[in-house]
Amino acid sequence: MRIRRGDLVEVTAGDDYSLAAAQNRLPLTGRVLSVSSEKGKVVVEGINRVYKHVRRSQRNPQGGRLSKEMPIDASNVQLLCERCNRGTRVGVRYLDDGAKERFCKRCGQTLGPVAPQRARYAKTKS
Repeated sequence: MRIRRGDLVEVTAGDDYSLAAAQNRLPLTGRVLSVSSEKGKVVVEGINRVYKHVRRSQRNPQGGRLSKEMPIDASNVQLLCERCNRGTRVGVRYLDDGAKERFCKRCGQTLGPVAPQRARYAKTKS
């Protein structure tokens, strides 16, 4: 999965997307709070909010309804490129020194490193 915690993403499908489209509030964007790569899901700040009904307890003496974000499928979000200012697909490439980085498929802007440099993937042998 090429989306990481802390990335700014744009929602492209799902219940929140269709509701926002009906109200002309597109695009929906938010910061990724957590990523579950084995399930292929991400939790985005302010997206897919649900109410959890909580009984009174020591931890929550008031009780009532808590609003929290639930995971959505990673295929329903796209990474937001700072240069394009639009949702884009993400690619991975090796640099000349063998380091691995993410990049915007639309404009080629680098989106940060993925792995440190490795001699095996270096284009220039020294």
